[in-house]
Amino acid sequence: MSNTDNRCRLVLIAPDLPDIAECAKALADALKGGDVASVIVPQYSLNETDFQRRAEALLPVIQQAGAAALIEGDTRVAGRAKADGLHIAAGADVLGEAIERHTPKMIVGGGNATDRHHALAIGELRPDYVFFGRTDGDIKPEAHPKNLALAEWWASMIEIPCIVMGGTDPQSALAVAETGAEFVALRLAVFAEPGQAPSVVAAVNALLDEKAPRFED
Repeated sequence: MSNTDNRCRLVLIAPDLPDIAECAKALADALKGGDVASVIVPQYSLNETDFQRRAEALLPVIQQAGAAALIEGDTRVAGRAKADGLHIAAGADVLGEAIERHTPKMIVGGGNATDRHHALAIGELRPDYVFFGRTDGDIKPEAHPKNLALAEWWASMIEIPCIVMGGTDPQSALAVAETGAEFVALRLAVFAEPGQAPSVVAAVNALLDEKAPRFED
């Protein structure tokens, strides 16, 4: 059994699969593969009605597996689908409003921390986490070097946890862990071949168990 208390943990980004049942199965299978702290569900190109339907199908799957279910962007969908939290990818003003309205009832964290200045502006709002990268930003095998550099700087001086978007290669999780980040987010690395998702999650957890640096108490 892996000990995840003192090392970087995995966050999944729900895949952009058009069929809801297929998406729910891919997520359920992935979550059987091992430790997943949370799953962020993006809206992608869906309208609010379809996003609501997708959220209502996916959130119970995520929550029954013991992971936190976070909706990206739409506070109404998050409320109606009984999400555990909100992922706000817009700027500090939108994030600040969400924190004011929804904490501590919900987890509220944010992205769009494109440089140190924006990261600190987000940090001043005291979100539950800061996200470096975009939830659809896994366009190369490795994590974006800028996000890795920001995470290393952040983790060395700020107590608010950070999540860093990894790349399309599951091995990119280790480079994220080596920055001192608390969480690594993977999407295509896990879901490009949905049938492989459980074994990828298991392999990433094994890699982090073996090689990720340990946090100091």
